[in-house]
This record gives sequence, structure tokens and C-alpha cells, in this order.
Amino acid sequence: MGLEAALSGALPALFFMWYVDKVDSKRPEPRAVLRKVALFGGLSTLPCIVIELVLDKGFGINPKTVPGAIETSFLSAGLVEESAKAVCLYLAVWRHPAFDERLDGIVYATRAGLGFALVENVGYLLDAKSAGGFIGIYMARAFLAVPGHAIWAGFMGYYAARKRFDNLGPGLFGGLLLGILMHGTYDASLFTMGALPADDKWMVLFLLPIPLVVIVGGYFWLRALGKQALAADDAAEAKAQAAAQQAASVRQVPRGFGFVLR
Repeated sequence: MGLEAALSGALPALFFMWYVDKVDSKRPEPRAVLRKVALFGGLSTLPCIVIELVLDKGFGINPKTVPGAIETSFLSAGLVEESAKAVCLYLAVWRHPAFDERLDGIVYATRAGLGFALVENVGYLLDAKSAGGFIGIYMARAFLAVPGHAIWAGFMGYYAARKRFDNLGPGLFGGLLLGILMHGTYDASLFTMGALPADDKWMVLFLLPIPLVVIVGGYFWLRALGKQALAADDAAEAKAQAAAQQAASVRQVPRGFGFVLR
């Protein structure tokens, strides 16, 4: 397929970026910082490709076998790609003043994941061999893989932010581990279907629902966590406003009544 058609593969990632921004519309993040995180996520695909090739070759992984499909799913794909998103989150925005709320963890982490998914999606579409293959890849990735990259990174961002602001939860590494497990499970179900021997093809019936369960279940779980983060941010903002109003009222007390404050 042509480059122009493949570039249309950026649209699903851009749509989900818009969706996350809409969720964060109450206190939106700086556009420049969001673009920076997405850029870091997109660029991280390049070292990931090299590392994944080295790992597969170094460990002698053959993804055309069932054990190899599982190994490459959790090691090459899950571990490498989710770790890359964690590095992007840390380098691009972790110390930036704009990262000042719990929901920001989800917003920035999903942006890194979607930047990664955008570039990866275009690459897959460039490799499509036919119009039918192009459409199949486009639809499958638009509804599963692209939001999946955002969701897996989103858990990492959420738990990193809750640890940072509230000292709660497993933190960045705990969220990263969850993302790796979800990503690996998603890929393992797909890769294993392609690696099954002819006599075991019936197992596809059990493997086929797994990617959908991972994405849909992950979405609703992350959405619930996002609501918790937003509620905590609203409570913190209300507390800060109340403290500021109290401080302002104290400053407005006439000097003659200063003894009241003693």
C-alpha cells in the first residue's frame, strides 16, 4: 500500500488523544508538553525495534512456535515496549511543573503510548500486502492495538502519580508490571493463534476472545481509576482554595483586632 494510505493510520491514535484531552478538559495540560510526550513515544519505537530483534535473536526465540510466541509476547513486546513508555514518561514530563495532579499521570502516560502506537500503526500498514489485508490490519489495530497501547501505559501513569502525590499503590514499577502483563497477554493470545499446529487449531476458539477482554476490561478499569484520580484532584483543589480564602480573610482583619489572632 502507498505511503498516503499508511499515514491514515495516524488517525486512530489522534482520535484517542482527543478523547483523553476531553476527559482532562477541567484542568487541561499545556499543548507543548503533550506534543513533547507524544513525540518521545513515537521516537521510542526505533530503539524498541532494535532491542526486540536483539532479544529474539539472542534468546533464539522462534515466534512461529507456541513457546516462542509466548516468549516474544511478554519479553520482546510487553517488557521492551512498556518500559520504553515508562522512560518516555520520566524523561519528557516527570519533573515538569505541569505534572502536578493525579490525573496527569494517566494523561501523559497515555499520550506516550499513543505516540508509540501512531508510529507503529503506520509501519504495520506500510507492510500490508493487499487492500484486504490493509483494511483488516487497520480495523483490528484501530479498535484493539491502538487503544491498548494507551491503556497499558495509562495504568503505569496512574499508579506512578498516586504514589507521587499520595504515597499510595504500587507506584511506577507496579503499574509498569501490570502494563507488561496485560500487553503480553494480549499479544500472546494473537501470536499463539498463528503458531498453533494444525491439530490444535480448535484452541483458537478459546484464544480469540482474550484480546477483546483485555482491551474492553482494561478500558473500564482505567476509566474507573481516572474518575478516582479526578475526584482526588478536585478535593485537593477545593482544600487549597479554602486554605487560600482563609489566609486572605486573616490578612483582611483590621490591625486593631489583632489580639483576636493571638
